[in-house]
Amino acid sequence: MNMIETKTWMCLICGWIYDEAAGAVEHGIAPGTPWAQVPMNWTCPECGARKEDFEMVQI
Repeated sequence: MNMIETKTWMCLICGWIYDEAAGAVEHGIAPGTPWAQVPMNWTCPECGARKEDFEMVQI
């Protein structure tokens, strides 16, 4: 079984989690979208923080 390792990214401002496997469908990001492919102008749906305000986290 070939499992693709997905990562999670946390907003350093409010703590909202972006999970690459789940995406953020309600915010225009399809499931399975790697963080690198999330548009640079995308902002945190909770607090409006910029993409550079997110950090990879291990859950």
